[in-house]
Amino acid sequence: MPALAQAAEEFTSWRRTLHAMPETAFEEQRTSAFVAARLTSFGLPVHRGLAGTGLVATLKGARGEGPAIGLRADMDALDIHEATNLPWRSDTPGKMHACGHDGHMTMLLAAARHLSADPDFAGTVHFVFQPAEENEGGARVMVEQGLFEHFPMQAVYGLHNWPNAPFGTFLGRPGPMFAAFDIFEVRVIGRGAHAAMPQRGIDPVLTASLIVAQLQSIVARAVSPQEAAVVTVTQIHGGDTWNVIPDEVLLRGTVRTFTSEVRDLVEQRFRAVVEGVCAAQGARAEIRYERRYPALVNHGAEFAHALDAARLTAGAGAVVADFEPIMAAEDFAYMLEKAPGAYLCLASGPGANLHNAQYDFNDALIPVGASYWVHLVHSLLRPAA
Repeated sequence: MPALAQAAEEFTSWRRTLHAMPETAFEEQRTSAFVAARLTSFGLPVHRGLAGTGLVATLKGARGEGPAIGLRADMDALDIHEATNLPWRSDTPGKMHACGHDGHMTMLLAAARHLSADPDFAGTVHFVFQPAEENEGGARVMVEQGLFEHFPMQAVYGLHNWPNAPFGTFLGRPGPMFAAFDIFEVRVIGRGAHAAMPQRGIDPVLTASLIVAQLQSIVARAVSPQEAAVVTVTQIHGGDTWNVIPDEVLLRGTVRTFTSEVRDLVEQRFRAVVEGVCAAQGARAEIRYERRYPALVNHGAEFAHALDAARLTAGAGAVVADFEPIMAAEDFAYMLEKAPGAYLCLASGPGANLHNAQYDFNDALIPVGASYWVHLVHSLLRPAA
């Protein structure tokens, strides 16, 4: 859209301001204030306080009554030391916008300004700015605190940048698109001994090593080859010196699945493997297994609407409707459990990967994403002539 492209320099300045002041889960005070100030300047009423720092702005169309839809952007940063050395780099050591949420906010702000200036549609748009997408489930908290009761909507939509795919391409798939996200912690408890006399102890290091190896058999032998699952141990902590078998070893990691059946199966087999290996070695285990985000599942009709808006934005050749499922997790899944909707990725071209200390959002993507939001509103809320 020409008007959005012409304002690209201003939008870029917003994005870089947001990039420079990263805040992590439920701490997005400066970020929320910046977003609220922009929305207020567009003449929109802003409701603040859902999930602490979350906010929702509402725009009613000039054509009268009609459906209500929600457009969501995430606001939080990550606990990463930025290594870009850009002029707009993080002003907070150890925190960084390494996933593009600064860009997501800017694209939605740009669309909100454009639509506010010319609300040529029938119905209502809720601009939802959500905290704590990374790990802490801010979407779940917003839903629990009444997002859909305070702001009834017939559908809700999300958009995420995606590096290292052809610039400006929209990517998505119907049904499960992002995986469910679980975490685990296993404390393997043995009996310490001199490393030269292992027969006098129960070795938790050996036991933990066997557990790590056996956990891989869950996906290889318990999950159907037609299904998908990942079991990954990401941390092993134990021992302090060369010649002592420690009393215990701590394992941590994550599980990713797409269906509730596989999710249940993996947890059941996980517990059986840990307890079985420990029993065989004479050790015991304390298991903490937490189910975090559900799988993100795109609804059929809303996914089709999202694709239509993507084609209007970028052309049919720049829309991939059968994108491969992604084993990363996305807490927008909580919103899609409560309301119909759809989630797409928008490719940003070559660059550092998400969650990388060298990452920076591609500002050229801002007018594209904002145009998508505007096309989506017009295609859903403009009555046929």
